[in-house]
Amino acid sequence: MIRRRIAWIAGAAVGAAVAAVAISARSARSTLPPPQTALDTVFAPTIPNAALPSGTSPQGMVWIPGGEFSMGATVASEGLCEVHGVTRDALPVHRVYVDAFWMDATEVTNAQFALFVKATGYRTIAERVPTAEDFPGASPENLVAGSILFAPPPAPVRLDDHYQWWRYQKGASWRHPQGPRSDLKGRENYPVVHVAYADASAYSKWAGKRLPTEAEWEFAARGGLSGKLYPWGDEFRPGGKYLANTYQGKFPVEDTGADGQAGLAAVASYPPNGYGLYDIAGNAWEWVSDWYRPDYYARLASTGIAARNPQGPDDPFDPAEPGEKKRVHRGGSFLCTDQYCTRYMVGTRGKGEVSTGTNHVGFRCVKS
Repeated sequence: MIRRRIAWIAGAAVGAAVAAVAISARSARSTLPPPQTALDTVFAPTIPNAALPSGTSPQGMVWIPGGEFSMGATVASEGLCEVHGVTRDALPVHRVYVDAFWMDATEVTNAQFALFVKATGYRTIAERVPTAEDFPGASPENLVAGSILFAPPPAPVRLDDHYQWWRYQKGASWRHPQGPRSDLKGRENYPVVHVAYADASAYSKWAGKRLPTEAEWEFAARGGLSGKLYPWGDEFRPGGKYLANTYQGKFPVEDTGADGQAGLAAVASYPPNGYGLYDIAGNAWEWVSDWYRPDYYARLASTGIAARNPQGPDDPFDPAEPGEKKRVHRGGSFLCTDQYCTRYMVGTRGKGEVSTGTNHVGFRCVKS
C-alpha cells in the first residue's frame, strides 16, 4: 500500500525527494555536458561589489554585496562520494554577475512560518487533500493529505531502491514534521519543512521578499571564497570540527549524530560563512526560483561572457522524469553523506518537483 500510495499521491514526489538526495544514473544522458578534468576549468577570483547598503538592515537579514564569481563544480568533487555523478549537472564552471541583495541569515523557521499562517490562514499543499483531477485513476482511500517522510529501514539495504527509506505519510506537514502524532513543541527555531515551492513562494511574498535565484544563492553561499568545496574551505572537518549538519553512520539505517545533531537541527547550530549565513550547507535543502535543467550551465558558458543576473531557464526538464516540473534545490540536508549524496558541497545542485514537500527541504528569502 505504501508503494501504491506513493505512486498515486506523490507521483514524482518521491523521485524528486530522492533526486534531492542522490542523482539518478539516467540523468547523465546526452542533455548533460561531457565530463571535465580538473584542469579543464579554473575558478577565477570572486570580485565583490564595493557599494555598501543604505538604510538599516532588515531584521534577520545580512548584506550580500554581489559581484562577479565562478559558479559551478568540477569533477574533483566526484571522488568524495561513493555514488558518482553528483557534479554532472553542475558543469561547466562559468562566470556570473549578480547585483547586491539582502538574504535571510537562516532558513525560515517554524516560528516565522507560523506568523505567516496566523496572519493569512494559509494552508500548505501538504495540508490539502489531493483531488481525483490531480491524480486521475487514484483510489479514494489514497487521496489523503500528507507529505514525504524519511523513514530509516531497520537494517542495511542496497542503495538502489529509495522506497526502502522514503514513504508518503498521511498527516505529515509543517505542523507535524514526523507525522500526525508529532508537533512543533521545542522545534520553533527549526527550519520549516514539508513546504512545496508554492508554499515557500507565498511566504516570501507575504514577508515582502522573494526566493533567491540559483546564482544569488551560490554567490552568497560561497561567502567571498572562490572554488572551494564547502562554504568554509576545502576540508570537510577542519581541525576535526563539524561545521554542518550532515549524516554520520551507515546510510540510511542510523544517523549517529556524531556532529552533535541526529536529524534536523535548530537553525544557526553551526558557525556562519563569510557573509554571516548559517546552515548554507546541510540541515535542510533550500528552494530557489530557477527551473531545473541539467544543461543550463552549459548554455550560459557557451556565450563566452559572464551571465548577468541569470534567472534560470524558461522551462524545466529532468531527463530522469521528463514529465515532472522541477525547481532547483541548493545546499544539501541532514541526510547528505559521502556514502550516497555529497551535495552539501557548495557548487553542486539538487532538484524537486514543485508540488512536493519533504521533511528535509526548507527555504530562505532574499530582498533586493
